[in-house]
Amino acid sequence: MQKLIIEGSKSTPEINFDPECNILSIKGQSYPENAFKFYESIFSWVDEYMQKLTTEVSVKIDFTLPYINTSSSKCIMMLLEKFDEAFLAGKNIILFWYYDLENESELECAEEFTEDLNLPFNIVTR
Repeated sequence: MQKLIIEGSKSTPEINFDPECNILSIKGQSYPENAFKFYESIFSWVDEYMQKLTTEVSVKIDFTLPYINTSSSKCIMMLLEKFDEAFLAGKNIILFWYYDLENESELECAEEFTEDLNLPFNIVTR
């Protein structure tokens, strides 16, 4: 399976999903004009990756999202639900959400996402 690399822009996060290292990273602000269109290829990649993933492999997921708009928030939740489903199916997944101490909304966003998830979700200052 190939890496999924999407360069970040002013309104979209950088995506670096490496299936060899099993590190999936999303970094940057997210407020694209059409969030579902932007995240569509990411959802497809994650679906394929999770199908091929064995329970012996550990996956580290890193989120660094200083700002996300409402439609991106829905897409991020959909993505987190995919990770959560995989975790509940026995996949070894750990998630780190990095936030800036001076950005309260970033922390609040992470805390809201954790409420409906079962996977290990670590909120860490950067």
